[in-house]
Amino acid sequence: MKWTEVKVKTASEAVEAISNLLMELGASGVAIEDPLDIVNFQKDAYGEVLDLSAFDLTQEPTVAAYFSEKVFVPELLPSLREKILQLPSYGLAIGSHEILLSEVKEANWEEAWKKYYHPVRISRYLTIVPDWEDYQGTADEKIITLDPGMAFGTGTHPTTRLTLQAIEMVMQGGETVYDVGTGSGVLSIACKHFGASEVTAFDLDSVAVNKAQENMALNPVAQDVVVKANDLLKGVTAPVDLIVANILADIIIRMLPDAVGLLKEHGHLVLSGIILDKEESVLEELAACNLVVVEKLQQGDWLALIVAAKEE
Repeated sequence: MKWTEVKVKTASEAVEAISNLLMELGASGVAIEDPLDIVNFQKDAYGEVLDLSAFDLTQEPTVAAYFSEKVFVPELLPSLREKILQLPSYGLAIGSHEILLSEVKEANWEEAWKKYYHPVRISRYLTIVPDWEDYQGTADEKIITLDPGMAFGTGTHPTTRLTLQAIEMVMQGGETVYDVGTGSGVLSIACKHFGASEVTAFDLDSVAVNKAQENMALNPVAQDVVVKANDLLKGVTAPVDLIVANILADIIIRMLPDAVGLLKEHGHLVLSGIILDKEESVLEELAACNLVVVEKLQQGDWLALIVAAKEE
């Protein structure tokens, strides 16, 4: 089979959003090359040491998506361009946003694909591993196995990293959890590793729902995670101990009024995907919903917040 590779040159803060756009358009997989990920990974105290000579750190970040020969890619490009041009309204820089097309034979695609994905140590206890790697962790290491059909990146994007670290900080075991905008399902799997009793994952995109279900099946600890198509928390009524959401700041703001009514006493929200320029807007909505920030984590221009209800 032949594949069409669509590469979008962009800015670091837009790679996740563009990855999601490409998946929504029917891409079979997305890979990220972002020099900022490499630098962050190199500096991370938990990561393995990378040979930086293998990477060109001067290049603009790119998101590469792969479409099967059954998809007529040219008719998708106008919609893709239009949606990328809307991202600055969400506070995301889009760089040159140049789109490049090329044809890739399947054998070459399979090998090119694997160069992007290696085990990544996220925190003291969490490591993300692509499903073809034979990785042996330490006794206390919690392994998240993923099929990187969704964006996995050379390190993992700062928003994902921050969210996972926040989950590790806040969870004690036994919590019920909602994972809003689950994507690959990585946050749900992490919650199960840290002892969640029940996890329900939501995503508006049916492609993401299917991919998350596939990734749950790769992780025995997450076999009982329920994955559903849903618009954020609309129509959800059962209260939980923890709500996690790694989505754009404007979408977080839209979700908060529903989220606050679903938190049990002493419950928490873990919110990520917040670019620094949008922090004040998120804080204003938190205050309006009678929520307070318990902890703030930051990596570059990205923030994750651990939030709780304000005590009376």
